Amino acid sequence: MSAAIRKSRLSKSEFVDGISSGNRIILSKAITLIESKLPEDNALADEIIQELIIPTQSTYRIGITGVPGAGKSTFIEAIGNHIINQGHKVAILAIDPSSQKTKGSILGDKTRMESLSNHPSAFIRPSPTGNALGGVANKTRETMLLCEAAGFDIVLIETVGVGQSEIAVHGMVDFFLLLALAGAGDELQGIKKGIVEMADSIVVNKADGENLNAANKAKAELKGALHLFAPQERGWYPKVMTCSSTELTGIKDTWETLIEYQQQMSRSGYLSERRNNQNLDWFSSQINYGLEQRLLTHPTVKDLLSSLKKQILAGQLHPKKAAHQITDLLYFKE
Repeated sequence: MSAAIRKSRLSKSEFVDGISSGNRIILSKAITLIESKLPEDNALADEIIQELIIPTQSTYRIGITGVPGAGKSTFIEAIGNHIINQGHKVAILAIDPSSQKTKGSILGDKTRMESLSNHPSAFIRPSPTGNALGGVANKTRETMLLCEAAGFDIVLIETVGVGQSEIAVHGMVDFFLLLALAGAGDELQGIKKGIVEMADSIVVNKADGENLNAANKAKAELKGALHLFAPQERGWYPKVMTCSSTELTGIKDTWETLIEYQQQMSRSGYLSERRNNQNLDWFSSQINYGLEQRLLTHPTVKDLLSSLKKQILAGQLHPKKAAHQITDLLYFKE
């Protein structure tokens, strides 16, 4: 790193003080630091996060997923504005799909949430998925912690879409909301059973105009589908609602359901237990990620990888046996 770059970069204390005081510019710079692939940036980011560890039980983390075309961005803008009107500060972490060819992403959520992006009590951060599982950006958890340290007590995480791997979102939020769309024939089309089972509530969006009857029909069908699943152990029965993000109908009811869930789960101790389990899962995933990175970037392994790949492509070596040659290099002395 050049001397000019080192001089222009903020120090750890400047980052910590700026984030703690709610400075959006410094918060954005810190998130960029987190998303960097440079080792020196990652090291500084880790120090910043460690300094900013705060009790976050008073914050509320909400994951929002849904089929393509369900109107997730419009819904988030509508409910985000409603939440702000209740006196909260809202951070929106909008996960954009990355191109598998160019690895680039559109990152256009600020243009899709124009009124919310200009509100002083809202912070929108679009992040590319990269190669992260299920459309969840690799650094979403760290970004969420920084936003909470900056004073945002409600965090909304918008995912790319519906898929089996969206379980990754469910594993980092307090409430998981599924946004559905009526008028597509089979109302459960594109919604996998595992996603429906994880949903704490389902909202059928675009319940307005000529689509109102179809939305009410979809609501009835989804309520019937939920009865086929076993009751949730935590004592919460998922609700199915309708809303119109453009006409703002159903938005208030949706927020009241979110609050009802938070209060009920807080009283039972479930939310605290869930946060603890999420931290332990995060700990385990970071160990796995760190071991993989250390192993695959080791000079000996990099040389061996090239040779093994050639043997696999030539049909001389089975992929499983080749993988064993790599993992067998891990040896820990007692």
